[in-house]
Amino acid sequence: MRKNFDVLVSDEAKAFIKSLDLKVQKKVAYNIQKAREVNDPKLLRKLTEDIWEFRTSYDKQQVRLLGFWDPRKKAIIICTHGFIKKTQKTPKSEIRKAVNYRIKYLNRKQ
Repeated sequence: MRKNFDVLVSDEAKAFIKSLDLKVQKKVAYNIQKAREVNDPKLLRKLTEDIWEFRTSYDKQQVRLLGFWDPRKKAIIICTHGFIKKTQKTPKSEIRKAVNYRIKYLNRKQ
């Protein structure tokens, strides 16, 4: 299938993924690849105006990677970090962390 966008993963997000069990790592990678090919809100969902989340469920774990679209490059999502979701809603502190990463990233690229 055709990729609709590319994904850049920050060092923090890579470290988070590597900390997961190997089967979970594979499922996360599979879901990111699938999200790049099909528009499915079960895999990639908009949280706020600027922040999106890659979603993976595995063995009762809700794995989330937050990210944002790079406004200067067509079709690139930057993954900022990941976490295991423990509540119904995505914690505001995690969203703030992604927003702060986005601000630093955009300021650095000017």
